[in-house]
Amino acid sequence: MVRAYTAIITGAGASEGVTAALRDVPGVTEAHVVAGDFDVIAEIEAETVRDLQKVVTGGIHALEDVGTTRTYIQMD
Repeated sequence: MVRAYTAIITGAGASEGVTAALRDVPGVTEAHVVAGDFDVIAEIEAETVRDLQKVVTGGIHALEDVGTTRTYIQMD
């Protein structure tokens, strides 16, 4: 199993709605509004790195009000 964290910048005032929608995306195990350079952090998991990429590109990026993302693969 591959796990990662995706940091997301949302549209203005959309953090809570994006977070709620993320919790319904297959592969997303946690999602939280955060303070800092990004608005939301999602914890994701999949069988392979390629499957992880599909969660990000096909699931997270497909949501309305999702802008820039950065994904960090968990190493341990």
